[in-house]
Amino acid sequence: MGKIIFYEEKDFSGNYFECSKDCADLHCNLSCCNSIRVESGCFMIYEKPNYTGNQYYLRKGEYADFHHWTGVNNLVGSCYLIHMEPGSFNMRLYERIEFGGQMRDLKDDCPSVMGRFNIHNIFSCNVTNGNWLFYECPNYRGKMYLIRPGEYKRFSEWGGRSARVGSIRRIMDY
Repeated sequence: MGKIIFYEEKDFSGNYFECSKDCADLHCNLSCCNSIRVESGCFMIYEKPNYTGNQYYLRKGEYADFHHWTGVNNLVGSCYLIHMEPGSFNMRLYERIEFGGQMRDLKDDCPSVMGRFNIHNIFSCNVTNGNWLFYECPNYRGKMYLIRPGEYKRFSEWGGRSARVGSIRRIMDY
């Protein structure tokens, strides 16, 4: 179970909206979002409705203004509660679309895809266990993308504008 509270003003003031599940359109509840408190669980928040636009991963904690979640503005259009399943993590990464080219297995965090696998781009992947974050840059920086269990035949299916993946991290509730 998770609980997130969105506030229109900085420092947890002004109108607010509490949420304990996925919400495809927050604009009907808030005009903007300048601070967030995650009371439990882990969430991906999205800049636009219907889980589109820039993505930001938030776990339990307080985010007094949008800079604290590395947001570029005070727009939050939707949120997704990340369901945590106990167990192992496993994903297969591919050099080409539709699971083509060389395949690489990943079971733990990877601060540098280039350093570990000697590749710049990941065009498709298959996640069998766990939730993951892809980051555009090494060392868990830059735009991020939530990767849930399932098949991604091309990078556009996880929301990427390019196949560049600089680092990969497991999502663990700690």
